[in-house]
Amino acid sequence: MGFWEYYHLPATVEDALASLSVYDGKARVVAGGTDLILELQQGRKPPVSALVDVTRVPEMIRIEERDGHIYVGAAATHTAIVASPLIASGATCLVESCGVIGGPQVRNVATLGGNVAHALPAGDGTISLVALEAEAEVAMTDHARQTTDDGRTTAVAHRPSSVVVHREWRPVLSLFKGPGKSTLDPARELIVRFRFQTAGHGQASAFTRMMRPQGVALPIMGMAVWMRVTGAVVDEARIALGPAGPTPLRATKAEAYLSGIPLVDDVIPQIADLILQAAHLRTSPHRATADYRTELIPVLAERALKLAYRRAVTGVAEPEGLGL
Repeated sequence: MGFWEYYHLPATVEDALASLSVYDGKARVVAGGTDLILELQQGRKPPVSALVDVTRVPEMIRIEERDGHIYVGAAATHTAIVASPLIASGATCLVESCGVIGGPQVRNVATLGGNVAHALPAGDGTISLVALEAEAEVAMTDHARQTTDDGRTTAVAHRPSSVVVHREWRPVLSLFKGPGKSTLDPARELIVRFRFQTAGHGQASAFTRMMRPQGVALPIMGMAVWMRVTGAVVDEARIALGPAGPTPLRATKAEAYLSGIPLVDDVIPQIADLILQAAHLRTSPHRATADYRTELIPVLAERALKLAYRRAVTGVAEPEGLGL
């Protein structure tokens, strides 16, 4: 046996969950496969009975706006997100974060849902989703499975009628349990799409990061900011960053400090200090030392805050720093 035995290409969410249900927890959802396939090949995850490829499910690759919200399918690639004028204007930080992930070949296949499902605290797309206060639509099934006459689980029956499917919206941050550990049950749940409010008048966002340029360009630290400004005053702000702990971090004390005052140069050091107080930084042999990350946070905070503030005040949002 190789890394998997069966490969399914469902056309609906119901088909995908039905396919998962017949393998008794030994099947996994795949889209771009840029994380999962490597984990299987490198032995970091055991072989599975089947892969369920969701890239042909229309609602999972669609990007659209409805009722003041932007909906992004979990199987939408980073390339598709970067190319979307809707997201560029309505959620600029997400374009900026997805535009620096890997290289062009990776962005052409890697997906936003995979970014979240793998629950890595440094996921660039995830950090922007947290700043946007995004929700994920999770589809799930009970443990009903198709069985043969002699009681064995069959690996071929995957009709939509074989399972009962439920859907619910969950805050993106609630899907994270720890580094690489998701609250999702991979045997019976999948992320269908994300939603977040599109930027209105006086609202804008920005993302910036520092990375290692060698190899796969691992992020050392990334930060996303969303804010609403009236006149010169910041009415509300959201600040997300990572890796700064076991899960993506919302710097809520820094957000509260900024709300109700203008963003002037004198307040930025105080905001950076509050972010540092919330962060749990560690030394990583593949990324950077904790001391270096400590020095980065004030730099990234100044860049992201000023960029989001300028966009909110001027109403002009042009994504910056995208990969080639």
